[in-house]
Amino acid sequence: MMVESVGLGLVVSIIFSETLGLAAGGMVVPGYMALIIHQPLRIIGTIIVSLMTFFTIKLLSNYIFIYGRRRTVLVILFGFLFGWLSRNFFTIPLPGGHVMEFQAVGFIIPGLIANWMERQGVIQTLSTMVVAAVVVRLLLMIFSGGQVIA
Repeated sequence: MMVESVGLGLVVSIIFSETLGLAAGGMVVPGYMALIIHQPLRIIGTIIVSLMTFFTIKLLSNYIFIYGRRRTVLVILFGFLFGWLSRNFFTIPLPGGHVMEFQAVGFIIPGLIANWMERQGVIQTLSTMVVAAVVVRLLLMIFSGGQVIA
């Protein structure tokens, strides 16, 4: 279902971009978010990592010139770093062997989201991302005969 989700995410992203003029945090982001929409803590973890990346770049831009490729590389790099940290340190053990995970989805996704937060704004990026992910998830459910993909 990963391939279908990413493919539908690309289609939904381009439709949103062309009709609304808003990006959903990167072309592949809605597809990945649609796959984990049933894990809200991971979505929250991804948003937290993206915000940490966004604010880190904002802070660094006060001291060094960050534009063009340098900005894109730094955003992806910090997203990767904070995503890695979230996988290793944002887990909370619960009774019964369960684990509460605030870890980010993937390593590149938080950087892509932070990149678009910088370009078009935090609220616009997050709201477009959530709506696009829900649309992709609904399309996946329709195409899979009503099954909820877990």
